[in-house]
Amino acid sequence: MSDHTERPAPEAAPDPDAWEQACAEDLAAERARRRAQQGPQPGTAAEELRKLVDAVADKVSGIQLPGGGTAQGVVQQVIAQAKAVVEPVIERNPDVFDHLASAGSELLAAYRAAVQGQEARWTRDEPAPGPGRPAGPRDDDGGKGGSERIDLD
Repeated sequence: MSDHTERPAPEAAPDPDAWEQACAEDLAAERARRRAQQGPQPGTAAEELRKLVDAVADKVSGIQLPGGGTAQGVVQQVIAQAKAVVEPVIERNPDVFDHLASAGSELLAAYRAAVQGQEARWTRDEPAPGPGRPAGPRDDDGGKGGSERIDLD
């Protein structure tokens, strides 16, 4: 191995952005690979709401109603009015929908945590901790009968 193939010439200064460029190229390649593997990523919440409104409008307009052309005309008018109401709201407040989507995700996470905790207690046959009652084994009479003491305090 010759020295000139392994290292740059002493007079050439190293590129200060080489690491940044390499990382950016790797990140772009990884994103392209994931996009190809998983399909397109969802857009912002506002874009997703627009897609939902369009999909619902297409589905509703495709339904054949017994009233014939008159009923279809009314349906088309209602769809146009709904789009006219939704579109300006989306245009003026696109960040609001992102915040609402984040809040919904947080609420879902909180609900899952609560349900998982309750399910864990059910599978271990433990009572739910309540006011004035510590989380722990029941203080019933210790019998194996089918009855259970209920605190009414």
